[in-house]
Amino acid sequence: MAYPYPAQPSASAPMPPLPTAAIFGPQYCAPYPVDLAVVKKVMTISDGNFAVTDVNGNIVFKVKGSLLTLRDRRVLLDAAGNPITTLRRKIVTMHDRWEAYRGESTHAKDLIFTLKRSSLIQMKTKLDVFLAGNTKEDVCDFKVRGSWLERSCIVYAGESNNIVAQMHKKHTVTSILMDKDHFSVTVYPNVDYAFIVALIVILDETNEDEKD
Repeated sequence: MAYPYPAQPSASAPMPPLPTAAIFGPQYCAPYPVDLAVVKKVMTISDGNFAVTDVNGNIVFKVKGSLLTLRDRRVLLDAAGNPITTLRRKIVTMHDRWEAYRGESTHAKDLIFTLKRSSLIQMKTKLDVFLAGNTKEDVCDFKVRGSWLERSCIVYAGESNNIVAQMHKKHTVTSILMDKDHFSVTVYPNVDYAFIVALIVILDETNEDEKD
């Protein structure tokens, strides 16, 4: 089944093409930059408080939680409600480690990537991402840097300065009145935007833990 890409921005800045980085699948890699809007209902603790849309407001992804495990487990769904990845926190870890599995699995054979803090004490966001094949974890495959509080995080490829995605904060009267956290992310061409959204979900969870 062919998945339509999210709507293309009408006037997007030119970006250098990157080698296709399909983490969850080529259907999530568009040949142009993809702008996604992330809306989180700040005061909602029930499932489905995350919605990710394209520039036309069409739902692209949703996030489902688990009441049994509180914030230790999240499932990223596509627009039709099909599970793309299960995000699970490793409870006993010093570096706030999260693991992403294919679909609703949590079996080692279905591990896609691991994310962990690059240091224990952080004033700014510094997270390293290791794909499943990178078992030594000497060098990260992706890194996240910036300020989650300001929603200005950037995702880089490996230890390079090559940007693969960038977040932007959106302040609107509606978002303030409706008590919603609204920001956008630009995913560069040929980069798996489901993977980027999965990183954002984990970022949000680690930030909520810090506030608690």
